[in-house]
Order: sequence, then C-alpha cells, then structure tokens
Amino acid sequence: MAGWPQTTSQVRGVIVEESRLPPGQYVPRGRPVIHYGRVPRFKPESWDFRVFGATASGAEHHFSWSEFERLPRATRIADFHCVTKFSLMANEWSGVTPATIMAAAPPAPGVRHVMIWAEYGYSANLRMADFTAPDTLFAMELDEKPLSPDRGFPLRIVVPHLYAWKSVKWVRGIEYLLEDRRGFWEERGYHNVADPWREQRYSYQEEPGEGPP
Repeated sequence: MAGWPQTTSQVRGVIVEESRLPPGQYVPRGRPVIHYGRVPRFKPESWDFRVFGATASGAEHHFSWSEFERLPRATRIADFHCVTKFSLMANEWSGVTPATIMAAAPPAPGVRHVMIWAEYGYSANLRMADFTAPDTLFAMELDEKPLSPDRGFPLRIVVPHLYAWKSVKWVRGIEYLLEDRRGFWEERGYHNVADPWREQRYSYQEEPGEGPP
C-alpha cells in the first residue's frame, strides 16, 4: 500500500482513505450487486448446513436453519473488493465466525484448505489461513438488516481481504480438504488465491505454489 495517495472521501458517512483501495479499484455510486445464475428460493424447513470432507471424527456434521441461527454471532466492519473493479467500503456484517463452526465440527489435523459450497453446486476454494482470518465471517446480516436475496440471503461467507468471488453467496456447506482444489471460477480462469492488493485476477498470473499441484 506504500505510495498510494492519502486523499479521503466520504462513503455513507464514513471517511475513507484512498490508500484503502487496492490497485485498479474505484468506489462506485450506490451499491452494485452482481451474481452468477438465478437467485435461489430459501426454504427454512429443508435448509441445512453441512461440514464434511476431512473432519476430525470422519463423520459429516449437519446444522438445520434453526440450529445455525442459534450459533453465537459476531460483527465485522470491512471493505469489499469485486474483481470487476468496484469496491464497497465500510460494510457492517453480522454472522457466525469460522472458529465457531470449527469448534462444533473440527477439521482433521492435516486440513490446509477448504471448499465453500453453495446452492446450485457453486463453490470457491480457500486456504485455511484465509478461511480463519480475523475478518472472515459467515454473514447473515448487512448493516443491521438481514441479507437481501440477491446479496446471499440467508447466508454467505465474506472474506474481505480477497476478491469478492471468494465471498460465496447462498452458502450450504464447508468441505475440509487435505489438498487444494479449484472452485467454480478458479476452474474457469480466475486466480487461485485472489489477493486484490496483488491484483491476482486470473490464473495465468499464478506463480509456483499458488495453485493446486
């Protein structure tokens, strides 16, 4: 971030230093929302959240919607950087931390990556270090209101320090992985890591060790 201009602007009443913008990003008017495919319909009676793959016990874990709603909540204020180059600043997310889920459904000792699964088979892979980062959250609310359907209601993961395609909407589960594997957009040419400060947008930019073997 060194060398970025220290000018400021105001976003929804919050003073934003321009140095908070990764390279190539801009702050738009309003709050754009984009997604792939149609918005799923939420059915609380049949909704569940699965934790599977390399779990410590070897068994799958399931949470009904009522069980997930009762998990402890946390709040994070974080920026949000879309690979299409807009950034939404100072968003207040409320939801469940990965640490809470991992305490209830622990991974096996060798787990170094996770796959986040969503409706319609959509997925994104994360390194464990990104999954457990302090600002990562399974969000249920945005700015003290339930997520709107097009923003991921009832549940999305938010990984603020990576490009937003890693912040999967309509999440339905976690797969613990012993080895890395590309998710939906990563299989279609997006960067495996997705660090906006390094402009890791596309797979051809990957350096050795940044993608699956």
